[in-house]
Amino acid sequence: MSDPITFAKENQGRYLDELKAFLRIPSVSTQPQHDGDTAVAAQWFADALTEAGMENVRLIKTPKHPLVYADWLHAGADAPTVLIYGHYDVQPAEPFDLWETPPFEPTVKDDYLYARGAADDKGQVYIHVKAVEAYLQTNGRLPINVKFIVEGEEESGGASLSAFIPQNKELLAADIALVSDTAILSPNQPAIVYGLRGMCYVLMDLTGPGRDLHSGSFGGGINNPLNVLGHIIAGLKDEQGHVLIPGFYDRVRPLSDEERALLAQLPLDESAWLAETGAPEAWGEPDYTLVERLGARPTLDVHGIIGGYTGPGGKTVLPSTVHAKISMRLVPDQNPAEIRQLFEEYVRSLVPPSIKVTFQSGHGAPASITDYHIPAMQAARVAYKEAFGKEPVLMREGGSIPVVGEFQQHLGIETVLMGFGLPTDKIHAPNERYYLPNFYRGIKTSIRFLAEYGKK
Repeated sequence: MSDPITFAKENQGRYLDELKAFLRIPSVSTQPQHDGDTAVAAQWFADALTEAGMENVRLIKTPKHPLVYADWLHAGADAPTVLIYGHYDVQPAEPFDLWETPPFEPTVKDDYLYARGAADDKGQVYIHVKAVEAYLQTNGRLPINVKFIVEGEEESGGASLSAFIPQNKELLAADIALVSDTAILSPNQPAIVYGLRGMCYVLMDLTGPGRDLHSGSFGGGINNPLNVLGHIIAGLKDEQGHVLIPGFYDRVRPLSDEERALLAQLPLDESAWLAETGAPEAWGEPDYTLVERLGARPTLDVHGIIGGYTGPGGKTVLPSTVHAKISMRLVPDQNPAEIRQLFEEYVRSLVPPSIKVTFQSGHGAPASITDYHIPAMQAARVAYKEAFGKEPVLMREGGSIPVVGEFQQHLGIETVLMGFGLPTDKIHAPNERYYLPNFYRGIKTSIRFLAEYGKK
Protein backbone atom coordinates (compact mmCIF):
# COMPACT_ATOMS: atom_id res chain seq x y z
CA MET A 1 0.00 0.00 0.00
CA SER A 2 1.43 3.37 -1.01
CA ASP A 3 1.63 6.44 1.19
CA PRO A 4 -0.97 9.23 0.78
CA ILE A 5 1.24 11.52 -1.31
CA THR A 6 2.20 8.72 -3.70
CA PHE A 7 -1.44 7.65 -3.94
CA ALA A 8 -2.46 11.22 -4.80
CA LYS A 9 0.23 11.48 -7.47
CA GLU A 10 -0.86 8.20 -9.04
CA ASN A 11 -4.47 9.41 -9.24
CA GLN A 12 -3.97 12.91 -10.67
CA GLY A 13 -5.74 12.04 -13.92
CA ARG A 14 -8.82 10.82 -12.06
CA TYR A 15 -8.82 13.89 -9.82
CA LEU A 16 -8.82 16.17 -12.85
CA ASP A 17 -11.70 14.30 -14.49
CA GLU A 18 -13.71 14.55 -11.27
CA LEU A 19 -13.03 18.26 -10.93
CA LYS A 20 -14.15 18.81 -14.52
CA ALA A 21 -17.42 17.02 -13.75
CA PHE A 22 -17.92 19.29 -10.74
CA LEU A 23 -17.23 22.40 -12.81
CA ARG A 24 -19.74 21.41 -15.49
CA ILE A 25 -22.55 22.03 -12.99
CA PRO A 26 -23.63 25.70 -13.35
CA SER A 27 -24.27 26.24 -9.64
CA VAL A 28 -24.86 30.01 -9.83
CA SER A 29 -26.44 30.77 -6.48
CA THR A 30 -27.55 34.31 -7.36
CA GLN A 31 -29.70 33.28 -10.34
CA PRO A 32 -33.02 31.51 -9.58
CA GLN A 33 -32.96 29.70 -12.92
CA HIS A 34 -29.93 27.79 -11.60
CA ASP A 35 -31.46 26.71 -8.28
CA GLY A 36 -31.80 23.17 -9.61
CA ASP A 37 -28.17 23.14 -10.72
CA THR A 38 -27.06 24.39 -7.34
CA ALA A 39 -28.91 21.51 -5.67
CA VAL A 40 -27.21 19.09 -8.07
CA ALA A 41 -23.79 20.52 -7.13
CA ALA A 42 -24.54 20.06 -3.43
CA GLN A 43 -25.44 16.41 -3.96
CA TRP A 44 -22.40 15.89 -6.19
CA PHE A 45 -20.11 17.21 -3.48
CA ALA A 46 -21.81 15.12 -0.80
CA ASP A 47 -21.33 12.02 -2.95
CA ALA A 48 -17.66 12.91 -3.41
CA LEU A 49 -17.21 13.13 0.37
CA THR A 50 -18.87 9.74 0.82
CA GLU A 51 -16.64 8.16 -1.83
CA ALA A 52 -13.61 9.70 -0.13
CA GLY A 53 -14.48 7.85 3.07
CA MET A 54 -16.00 10.63 5.14
CA GLU A 55 -18.84 9.71 7.48
CA ASN A 56 -22.17 11.24 8.53
CA VAL A 57 -22.38 12.93 5.14
CA ARG A 58 -25.62 14.82 4.69
CA LEU A 59 -27.32 17.72 3.03
CA ILE A 60 -28.77 20.24 5.45
CA LYS A 61 -31.80 22.12 4.17
CA THR A 62 -31.82 25.90 4.47
CA PRO A 63 -34.24 28.60 3.28
CA LYS A 64 -32.20 28.75 0.09
CA HIS A 65 -29.37 26.39 -0.91
CA PRO A 66 -28.33 23.32 1.13
CA LEU A 67 -25.26 23.03 3.30
CA VAL A 68 -23.07 19.94 2.98
CA TYR A 69 -21.75 18.41 6.21
CA ALA A 70 -19.45 15.43 6.81
CA ASP A 71 -17.06 14.24 9.50
CA TRP A 72 -14.49 11.60 10.42
CA LEU A 73 -13.88 11.60 14.18
CA HIS A 74 -11.87 8.48 15.03
CA ALA A 75 -8.45 10.04 15.68
CA GLY A 76 -9.17 10.17 19.40
CA ALA A 77 -10.14 12.77 21.97
CA ASP A 78 -6.55 13.98 22.31
CA ALA A 79 -6.18 14.62 18.57
CA PRO A 80 -7.12 18.07 17.26
CA THR A 81 -10.19 18.61 15.11
CA VAL A 82 -10.10 20.72 11.94
CA LEU A 83 -13.24 22.21 10.37
CA ILE A 84 -12.78 22.53 6.59
CA TYR A 85 -14.91 25.19 4.91
CA GLY A 86 -15.55 25.95 1.27
CA HIS A 87 -18.36 26.77 -1.15
CA TYR A 88 -19.76 24.92 -4.14
CA ASP A 89 -21.63 27.87 -5.66
CA VAL A 90 -20.11 30.11 -8.31
CA GLN A 91 -20.45 33.61 -9.70
CA PRO A 92 -22.59 34.30 -12.77
CA ALA A 93 -20.63 33.74 -15.97
CA GLU A 94 -22.02 36.71 -17.90
CA PRO A 95 -20.98 38.28 -20.22
CA PHE A 96 -20.70 35.00 -22.11
CA ASP A 97 -19.29 36.57 -25.27
CA LEU A 98 -16.06 37.50 -23.44
CA TRP A 99 -15.25 33.88 -22.65
CA GLU A 100 -12.72 32.24 -24.96
CA THR A 101 -14.11 28.81 -24.02
CA PRO A 102 -17.57 27.92 -22.64
CA PRO A 103 -17.65 28.78 -18.93
CA PHE A 104 -19.20 25.46 -17.91
CA GLU A 105 -17.21 23.25 -20.25
CA PRO A 106 -13.82 22.95 -18.47
CA THR A 107 -10.91 23.34 -20.85
CA VAL A 108 -7.20 22.77 -20.20
CA LYS A 109 -4.70 25.03 -21.96
CA ASP A 110 -1.03 25.43 -21.00
CA ASP A 111 -1.44 23.93 -17.50
CA TYR A 112 -4.49 26.10 -16.75
CA LEU A 113 -8.00 24.79 -16.30
CA TYR A 114 -10.53 27.33 -17.60
CA ALA A 115 -14.07 27.30 -16.18
CA ARG A 116 -16.33 29.31 -13.90
CA GLY A 117 -15.57 28.20 -10.34
CA ALA A 118 -12.25 26.60 -11.23
CA ALA A 119 -10.35 28.69 -8.67
CA ASP A 120 -13.28 30.16 -6.73
CA ASP A 121 -13.90 27.82 -5.02
CA LYS A 122 -14.59 24.37 -6.45
CA GLY A 123 -11.01 23.60 -7.40
CA GLN A 124 -9.68 24.75 -4.05
CA VAL A 125 -12.17 23.04 -1.73
CA TYR A 126 -11.88 19.81 -3.72
CA ILE A 127 -8.20 19.68 -2.78
CA HIS A 128 -9.12 18.70 0.76
CA VAL A 129 -11.57 16.01 -0.33
CA LYS A 130 -8.79 14.34 -2.27
CA ALA A 131 -6.30 14.74 0.58
CA VAL A 132 -8.69 13.00 2.96
CA GLU A 133 -9.35 10.29 0.41
CA ALA A 134 -5.63 9.65 -0.11
CA TYR A 135 -5.11 9.23 3.63
CA LEU A 136 -8.10 6.93 4.16
CA GLN A 137 -7.27 4.81 1.13
CA THR A 138 -3.68 4.23 2.22
CA ASN A 139 -3.87 4.29 6.02
CA GLY A 140 -7.50 3.53 6.77
CA ARG A 141 -7.60 6.51 9.12
CA LEU A 142 -6.72 10.18 9.44
CA PRO A 143 -4.11 11.61 11.83
CA ILE A 144 -6.62 14.18 13.13
CA ASN A 145 -10.39 14.55 13.37
CA VAL A 146 -11.91 16.26 10.34
CA LYS A 147 -15.24 17.99 9.68
CA PHE A 148 -16.49 19.60 6.47
CA ILE A 149 -19.05 22.38 6.22
CA VAL A 150 -19.54 23.56 2.64
CA GLU A 151 -22.14 26.11 1.56
CA GLY A 152 -23.93 27.09 -1.61
CA GLU A 153 -24.50 30.78 -0.94
CA GLU A 154 -21.05 32.33 -0.52
CA GLU A 155 -21.47 34.25 -3.76
CA SER A 156 -24.95 35.45 -2.75
CA GLY A 157 -24.37 36.66 0.80
CA GLY A 158 -24.02 33.45 2.85
CA ALA A 159 -27.13 34.14 4.95
CA SER A 160 -28.02 30.48 5.51
CA LEU A 161 -24.61 29.51 6.90
CA SER A 162 -24.48 32.70 8.99
CA ALA A 163 -27.73 31.64 10.66
CA PHE A 164 -26.63 28.00 10.98
CA ILE A 165 -23.31 28.53 12.77
CA PRO A 166 -24.53 30.05 16.07
CA GLN A 167 -27.33 27.46 16.28
CA ASN A 168 -25.03 24.46 15.73
CA LYS A 169 -21.94 25.17 17.79
CA GLU A 170 -21.56 21.60 19.03
CA LEU A 171 -21.84 20.10 15.55
CA LEU A 172 -19.19 22.48 14.19
CA ALA A 173 -16.92 22.47 17.27
CA ALA A 174 -13.26 22.26 16.29
CA ASP A 175 -9.80 23.45 17.28
CA ILE A 176 -9.15 25.26 14.03
CA ALA A 177 -10.85 26.06 10.73
CA LEU A 178 -9.14 25.48 7.40
CA VAL A 179 -10.18 27.50 4.35
CA SER A 180 -8.80 27.43 0.81
CA ASP A 181 -10.39 30.40 -0.93
CA THR A 182 -7.44 32.78 -1.31
CA ALA A 183 -4.44 33.20 -3.58
CA ILE A 184 -0.72 32.70 -3.23
CA LEU A 185 1.72 35.23 -4.66
CA SER A 186 2.94 33.30 -7.70
CA PRO A 187 2.98 29.74 -9.04
CA ASN A 188 6.06 28.93 -6.97
CA GLN A 189 5.73 31.30 -4.02
CA PRO A 190 3.19 30.11 -1.44
CA ALA A 191 1.62 32.56 0.98
CA ILE A 192 -0.52 32.27 4.07
CA VAL A 193 -3.12 34.98 4.60
CA TYR A 194 -3.39 35.64 8.33
CA GLY A 195 -5.61 38.72 8.20
CA LEU A 196 -8.71 39.74 6.26
CA ARG A 197 -10.40 43.10 6.14
CA GLY A 198 -14.03 43.45 7.16
CA MET A 199 -16.77 45.26 5.32
CA CYS A 200 -19.43 47.90 5.86
CA TYR A 201 -21.54 48.51 2.75
CA VAL A 202 -24.03 51.36 2.65
CA LEU A 203 -26.56 52.42 0.02
CA MET A 204 -27.58 56.06 0.21
CA ASP A 205 -30.39 58.05 -1.43
CA LEU A 206 -30.61 61.83 -1.62
CA THR A 207 -33.95 63.36 -2.59
CA GLY A 208 -34.65 66.99 -3.46
CA PRO A 209 -37.74 67.89 -5.51
CA GLY A 210 -40.66 65.50 -5.77
CA ARG A 211 -40.00 64.99 -9.49
CA ASP A 212 -37.36 65.82 -12.09
CA LEU A 213 -37.42 69.55 -12.83
CA HIS A 214 -36.35 71.72 -15.77
CA SER A 215 -33.01 73.24 -14.81
CA GLY A 216 -33.78 76.48 -16.63
CA SER A 217 -37.08 77.05 -14.85
CA PHE A 218 -36.00 75.84 -11.40
CA GLY A 219 -32.19 76.01 -11.35
CA GLY A 220 -30.91 78.39 -8.70
CA GLY A 221 -34.04 77.97 -6.61
CA ILE A 222 -34.05 74.22 -6.02
CA ASN A 223 -31.02 72.39 -4.66
CA ASN A 224 -29.82 69.68 -7.03
CA PRO A 225 -29.31 66.42 -5.08
CA LEU A 226 -26.64 65.36 -7.57
CA ASN A 227 -24.60 68.46 -6.74
CA VAL A 228 -25.07 67.78 -3.03
CA LEU A 229 -23.94 64.19 -3.49
CA GLY A 230 -20.74 65.47 -5.10
CA HIS A 231 -20.03 67.68 -2.08
CA ILE A 232 -20.70 64.80 0.33
CA ILE A 233 -18.41 62.41 -1.50
CA ALA A 234 -15.69 65.06 -1.63
CA GLY A 235 -16.00 65.41 2.15
CA LEU A 236 -15.54 61.72 2.94
CA LYS A 237 -11.77 61.55 2.27
CA ASP A 238 -8.87 63.91 1.82
CA GLU A 239 -6.58 63.89 -1.21
CA GLN A 240 -4.19 61.39 0.38
CA GLY A 241 -6.88 58.82 1.17
CA HIS A 242 -7.43 59.58 4.84
CA VAL A 243 -11.09 59.05 5.79
CA LEU A 244 -12.58 62.19 7.34
CA ILE A 245 -15.47 60.62 9.25
CA PRO A 246 -15.06 61.57 12.93
CA GLY A 247 -14.23 58.51 15.02
CA PHE A 248 -13.51 56.30 12.00
CA TYR A 249 -9.99 55.42 13.17
CA ASP A 250 -10.67 55.34 16.90
CA ARG A 251 -10.69 51.54 17.20
CA VAL A 252 -8.14 50.71 14.49
CA ARG A 253 -5.63 48.28 15.94
CA PRO A 254 -2.17 49.79 15.31
CA LEU A 255 0.43 47.79 13.42
CA SER A 256 3.18 46.58 15.72
CA ASP A 257 6.82 46.95 14.76
CA GLU A 258 7.01 43.15 14.45
CA GLU A 259 4.10 43.02 12.04
CA ARG A 260 5.36 45.92 9.94
CA ALA A 261 8.69 44.14 9.65
CA LEU A 262 6.86 40.93 8.67
CA LEU A 263 4.81 42.68 6.00
CA ALA A 264 7.92 44.39 4.69
CA GLN A 265 9.28 40.96 3.75
CA LEU A 266 6.44 40.39 1.29
CA PRO A 267 8.07 40.26 -2.16
CA LEU A 268 5.63 42.57 -3.91
CA ASP A 269 6.96 43.89 -7.19
CA GLU A 270 5.33 47.32 -7.16
CA SER A 271 6.12 47.99 -10.82
CA ALA A 272 4.54 44.72 -11.92
CA TRP A 273 1.62 45.29 -9.59
CA LEU A 274 1.06 48.75 -11.03
CA ALA A 275 1.31 47.43 -14.58
CA GLU A 276 -1.36 44.85 -13.74
CA THR A 277 -3.72 47.61 -12.58
CA GLY A 278 -3.21 49.84 -15.62
CA ALA A 279 -3.13 52.91 -13.35
CA PRO A 280 -0.48 55.63 -13.91
CA GLU A 281 0.84 55.48 -10.33
CA ALA A 282 0.12 54.07 -6.89
CA TRP A 283 -1.80 56.20 -4.38
CA GLY A 284 -2.77 56.21 -0.73
CA GLU A 285 -1.85 57.18 2.80
CA PRO A 286 1.79 58.31 2.68
CA ASP A 287 2.61 57.09 6.19
CA TYR A 288 2.05 53.46 5.16
CA THR A 289 3.66 51.21 2.58
CA LEU A 290 1.73 49.87 -0.38
CA VAL A 291 1.55 46.41 1.21
CA GLU A 292 0.18 47.90 4.44
CA ARG A 293 -2.38 50.00 2.57
CA LEU A 294 -3.60 46.99 0.59
CA GLY A 295 -4.33 44.75 3.55
CA ALA A 296 -3.82 46.37 6.93
CA ARG A 297 -5.46 49.79 6.62
CA PRO A 298 -9.16 50.66 6.41
CA THR A 299 -10.57 52.20 3.25
CA LEU A 300 -13.64 54.02 1.93
CA ASP A 301 -14.66 53.82 -1.71
CA VAL A 302 -17.59 54.90 -3.86
CA HIS A 303 -18.71 52.08 -6.15
CA GLY A 304 -21.60 53.61 -8.01
CA ILE A 305 -23.58 56.80 -8.51
CA ILE A 306 -27.00 56.69 -10.10
CA GLY A 307 -28.87 59.87 -10.89
CA GLY A 308 -29.79 62.38 -13.51
CA TYR A 309 -29.74 61.76 -17.24
CA THR A 310 -26.99 59.45 -18.52
CA GLY A 311 -28.24 58.65 -22.01
CA PRO A 312 -26.87 60.03 -25.28
CA GLY A 313 -27.11 63.76 -25.84
CA GLY A 314 -28.12 66.33 -23.29
CA LYS A 315 -31.13 66.66 -21.01
CA THR A 316 -31.27 69.57 -18.62
CA VAL A 317 -33.05 68.32 -15.55
CA LEU A 318 -32.61 68.60 -11.82
CA PRO A 319 -33.03 64.95 -10.74
CA SER A 320 -35.46 64.18 -7.98
CA THR A 321 -33.42 61.40 -6.38
CA VAL A 322 -29.83 60.22 -6.69
CA HIS A 323 -28.27 57.06 -5.33
CA ALA A 324 -24.75 56.14 -4.19
CA LYS A 325 -23.14 52.83 -3.23
CA ILE A 326 -20.29 53.12 -0.76
CA SER A 327 -18.19 50.54 1.06
CA MET A 328 -15.68 50.74 3.84
CA ARG A 329 -13.12 47.96 4.24
CA LEU A 330 -12.41 47.54 7.93
CA VAL A 331 -9.50 46.28 10.01
CA PRO A 332 -9.35 44.88 13.57
CA ASP A 333 -11.01 46.14 15.85
CA GLN A 334 -13.48 48.25 13.90
CA ASN A 335 -17.13 47.30 14.37
CA PRO A 336 -19.24 47.35 11.18
CA ALA A 337 -22.41 48.52 12.98
CA GLU A 338 -20.54 51.32 14.73
CA ILE A 339 -18.83 52.41 11.51
CA ARG A 340 -22.17 52.51 9.72
CA GLN A 341 -23.60 54.73 12.47
CA LEU A 342 -20.59 57.06 12.32
CA PHE A 343 -20.95 57.25 8.53
CA GLU A 344 -24.63 58.10 8.69
CA GLU A 345 -24.16 60.73 11.40
CA TYR A 346 -21.37 62.40 9.44
CA VAL A 347 -23.28 62.39 6.15
CA ARG A 348 -26.35 63.87 7.84
CA SER A 349 -24.15 66.70 9.14
CA LEU A 350 -23.19 67.47 5.52
CA VAL A 351 -26.69 67.35 4.04
CA PRO A 352 -28.46 70.74 3.81
CA PRO A 353 -32.13 71.14 4.88
CA SER A 354 -33.13 71.35 1.21
CA ILE A 355 -32.25 67.67 0.71
CA LYS A 356 -33.53 64.51 2.40
CA VAL A 357 -31.17 61.56 2.92
CA THR A 358 -32.07 57.91 3.58
CA PHE A 359 -29.81 54.90 4.05
CA GLN A 360 -30.04 51.21 3.33
CA SER A 361 -27.66 48.79 4.96
CA GLY A 362 -25.78 46.46 2.68
CA HIS A 363 -23.69 43.55 3.91
CA GLY A 364 -21.27 43.96 6.78
CA ALA A 365 -18.66 41.79 8.45
CA PRO A 366 -15.89 42.36 10.96
CA ALA A 367 -12.24 42.01 10.04
CA SER A 368 -10.43 38.89 11.18
CA ILE A 369 -6.85 38.18 12.09
CA THR A 370 -5.17 34.92 13.09
CA ASP A 371 -2.22 34.66 15.43
CA TYR A 372 0.52 33.41 13.12
CA HIS A 373 2.35 31.80 16.04
CA ILE A 374 -0.29 29.12 16.78
CA PRO A 375 0.48 25.42 16.03
CA ALA A 376 -1.93 25.17 13.09
CA MET A 377 -0.22 28.09 11.35
CA GLN A 378 3.17 26.53 11.93
CA ALA A 379 1.86 23.24 10.53
CA ALA A 380 0.66 25.09 7.42
CA ARG A 381 4.08 26.68 6.97
CA VAL A 382 5.78 23.27 7.13
CA ALA A 383 3.23 21.77 4.71
CA TYR A 384 3.67 24.54 2.14
CA LYS A 385 7.45 24.32 2.30
CA GLU A 386 7.45 20.57 1.74
CA ALA A 387 5.00 20.80 -1.18
CA PHE A 388 6.41 23.89 -2.91
CA GLY A 389 10.05 23.72 -1.83
CA LYS A 390 9.86 27.30 -0.60
CA GLU A 391 8.96 28.91 2.72
CA PRO A 392 5.56 30.64 2.54
CA VAL A 393 5.31 34.34 3.21
CA LEU A 394 2.73 35.71 5.62
CA MET A 395 0.39 38.41 4.37
CA ARG A 396 -2.84 40.27 5.06
CA GLU A 397 -5.53 40.25 2.39
CA GLY A 398 -7.55 43.31 1.51
CA GLY A 399 -10.72 41.36 0.74
CA SER A 400 -13.26 39.82 3.10
CA ILE A 401 -14.38 36.28 3.92
CA PRO A 402 -17.16 36.89 6.46
CA VAL A 403 -17.33 33.27 7.64
CA VAL A 404 -13.84 33.58 9.13
CA GLY A 405 -15.08 36.23 11.54
CA GLU A 406 -18.19 34.17 12.27
CA PHE A 407 -16.02 31.17 13.18
CA GLN A 408 -14.12 33.40 15.60
CA GLN A 409 -17.25 34.96 17.08
CA HIS A 410 -19.46 31.89 17.48
CA LEU A 411 -17.09 28.91 17.61
CA GLY A 412 -14.10 30.61 19.22
CA ILE A 413 -11.67 29.22 16.65
CA GLU A 414 -9.00 30.72 14.43
CA THR A 415 -8.80 30.02 10.70
CA VAL A 416 -5.84 28.94 8.61
CA LEU A 417 -6.27 30.44 5.14
CA MET A 418 -4.35 27.97 3.00
CA GLY A 419 -5.05 29.14 -0.55
CA PHE A 420 -3.81 27.83 -3.88
CA GLY A 421 -5.20 30.34 -6.36
CA LEU A 422 -3.18 32.98 -8.18
CA PRO A 423 -3.73 36.75 -8.51
CA THR A 424 -4.15 36.21 -12.27
CA ASP A 425 -6.97 33.64 -11.96
CA LYS A 426 -9.61 36.16 -13.10
CA ILE A 427 -12.10 35.08 -10.47
CA HIS A 428 -15.55 36.71 -10.90
CA ALA A 429 -14.52 37.65 -14.46
CA PRO A 430 -14.66 35.96 -17.86
CA ASN A 431 -12.02 33.28 -18.49
CA GLU A 432 -11.58 32.29 -14.85
CA ARG A 433 -8.79 29.75 -14.58
CA TYR A 434 -6.88 27.54 -12.16
CA TYR A 435 -3.21 26.59 -12.36
CA LEU A 436 -3.28 22.79 -12.35
CA PRO A 437 0.22 22.20 -10.94
CA ASN A 438 -0.96 24.01 -7.81
CA PHE A 439 -4.12 21.90 -7.69
CA TYR A 440 -1.89 18.85 -7.36
CA ARG A 441 0.57 20.57 -5.03
CA GLY A 442 -2.39 21.76 -3.01
CA ILE A 443 -3.44 18.16 -2.39
CA LYS A 444 0.09 17.37 -1.24
CA THR A 445 0.05 20.45 1.00
CA SER A 446 -3.26 19.42 2.56
CA ILE A 447 -1.95 15.88 3.18
CA ARG A 448 1.15 17.26 4.85
CA PHE A 449 -0.92 19.69 6.91
CA LEU A 450 -3.07 16.86 8.30
CA ALA A 451 0.07 14.95 9.26
CA GLU A 452 1.93 17.91 10.72
CA TYR A 453 -1.02 19.29 12.68
CA GLY A 454 -1.53 15.82 14.08
CA LYS A 455 1.88 16.08 15.75
CA LYS A 456 0.95 19.21 17.68
